[in-house]
Amino acid sequence: MEDHSVCSTEVPAVSKDSFRETSLSGHESHVPSSEVLEAIENVIEDVFKSLAQKKAPVLTLANRSGWRNIEFRDSVGLQMIPHCTTKQIRSDCPRSAPKFALMLKILSMIYKMVQTNTYATKRDIYYSDTLLFGSQSVVDNIINDISCMLKIPRRSLHIAVTVPSNVQGIKNLISHAKFMLIVEKDATFQRLLDDDFCNKLSPCIMITGRGVPDLNTRLLVRKLWDTFQIPIFTLMDADPHGVEIMCIYKYGSVSMSFEAHHLTVPSIKWLGLLPSDLERLNIRKDVLIPFTKQDQNKLASIQKRPYIACQPMWKKELEIMAASQLKAEIQVLTSLSSDYLSRVYLPNKLQFGGWL
Repeated sequence: MEDHSVCSTEVPAVSKDSFRETSLSGHESHVPSSEVLEAIENVIEDVFKSLAQKKAPVLTLANRSGWRNIEFRDSVGLQMIPHCTTKQIRSDCPRSAPKFALMLKILSMIYKMVQTNTYATKRDIYYSDTLLFGSQSVVDNIINDISCMLKIPRRSLHIAVTVPSNVQGIKNLISHAKFMLIVEKDATFQRLLDDDFCNKLSPCIMITGRGVPDLNTRLLVRKLWDTFQIPIFTLMDADPHGVEIMCIYKYGSVSMSFEAHHLTVPSIKWLGLLPSDLERLNIRKDVLIPFTKQDQNKLASIQKRPYIACQPMWKKELEIMAASQLKAEIQVLTSLSSDYLSRVYLPNKLQFGGWL
């Protein structure tokens, strides 16, 4: 659909050399953070150059609304041609100036996320300032424009994809995955994607609820289990909060117990990070975190729950945690080596059966 809210100036087809090497539709699925930061800095530098020359800054991106910029290939489908026309989002036009400003705003948010290795969904960005953005569709469109302008896939911009709300409507699922891995934290999930973990060891499905999972994530995990009947493992922090999250996936929650048959997957296994792993791997005490009073109360609550009685190995791990009064995040494994999680820890666990 044509964007009539902006004063866009269409520019004739440009040469392929003016585009970045990384294509949105190509096989390169990840762009290094340094290249993402450089691409954003180049855009901002152009804005400053225009201001220094007393010219109105513009943002130039490929025209995504015209069929003449599209070609069809059997192996890919519809893709943008190398020599496509572009449009300019101008800062000196009353209709396009707001979009110009919002694009710079979101570019600054992306820059900060890439710098700090944090992630957000499009919805997170919208809710960071609903009055400024006006609607979710405005944010969605701008993010697509930025991705197209920089020639960088959305995931490399640190903008995550959420589970769709209509999980029951997902049909005809096909996968060669040998197992599923539920990861507690989004940062760890993204790091494993960057390390190409899903393909290096064996095909797998990886999912994160970014902490406590929402209803859609739990529904999706259950649907994948019902469909493929493959082993499901969890990778959580070695702390009471991580154990709580794992229990929600496996046994459900009190508040949603009336829907347990559609949400829980009792066959889920605890792969890590186990409290016993910390001693087994000789993790230094100075990188562990002392318990808070809240941690103590949470752990005591979990230990009293009825499902712990039928999990003797879990009970031992919780006793180790209670005795040490120390907790550890998954990232603690980087104290051994930067890629220890994907290169050593997970492969060894999966190969030799190091789960409970």
